[in-house]
Amino acid sequence: MHWRLSTKTTGLLLALLSALAFGGSGPFARPLMDLGLTPLHVTWLRLCGMVLVLSPVAWHYRLVMVRQWRLMLAYGVFPIAGVQAFYFASVARIPVGIALLIEFLGPIFVLLWVVSVRKQPVARTAVWGVLLAVVGLAALLEVWQGIRLDVLGLMFALAAAACQAGYFLLSDAAQDDTPPLALIALGGTIAFILMTLIAQPWSLPWSLLRNPISLAGTPASAWVAVFWLGIVSTALAYVTGVAAIRRLSAPVAGGVAYLEVVTAILLAWVLLGQALNGVQMLGASIVVLGAYLAQRSASHTVSAEIPAHERETSS
Repeated sequence: MHWRLSTKTTGLLLALLSALAFGGSGPFARPLMDLGLTPLHVTWLRLCGMVLVLSPVAWHYRLVMVRQWRLMLAYGVFPIAGVQAFYFASVARIPVGIALLIEFLGPIFVLLWVVSVRKQPVARTAVWGVLLAVVGLAALLEVWQGIRLDVLGLMFALAAAACQAGYFLLSDAAQDDTPPLALIALGGTIAFILMTLIAQPWSLPWSLLRNPISLAGTPASAWVAVFWLGIVSTALAYVTGVAAIRRLSAPVAGGVAYLEVVTAILLAWVLLGQALNGVQMLGASIVVLGAYLAQRSASHTVSAEIPAHERETSS
């Protein structure tokens, strides 16, 4: 008997795999930063793996780069390089789960842009999504006790959310004949070149990678984290995310992508010992619900197809 999965089932499995892959970026990046690597160096290492895997794809779509170089440049700078660099800078200062939850407020930034700049009306569910996300964020940060987290870390997370909004807005600007995989491969190449200039990998303390890292209290090679970030959390995550979107509608793929938050929180707890308390878990659930409602509204408002992430990811 031959088993054959339907297109929708295959899409859901790919979206799930993408979310799980993206969710591991923060928990595997933090040990590298604890060794002494800067967030910029970790971002460069992650993009290096992505370029190594997707360079044949970028070469295949090189003519798209010639026709739409402005779009590719913006996509590489904001949704790919910007999200990852700001997210890792945030993870270096605040818990992984909180950083990712704040990053996932990106759809709310889109709705604010649509209302204030484009002067377009939004659905009532969008308003409820924004309100829920704000309430959930207040519980997540436990604002009644004063914000005890690193303020700069919170600002970096908000910057990542603003860059994440670029997925919506730039996808809306993309022409119908622009393959999503071309956006990722060419945008990733541009992001890698940009981060090479900024991070200056020739100054990267490579000797630190000979030191072991701690994962779930067990020593492990630092190169395990480097491999995971570059191959699993970036190349595999993006490719499976694009494949999922081709088989599912953008809202469904985007909804499954919110499992990235769950994955990141669980992995941060298991691998790093970063646990959220009961109130913060409730706040996290409300943030996810609010951001999801906003994401669905944003998808319909700007007619954008969103990669199944962080998410850079991100997540």
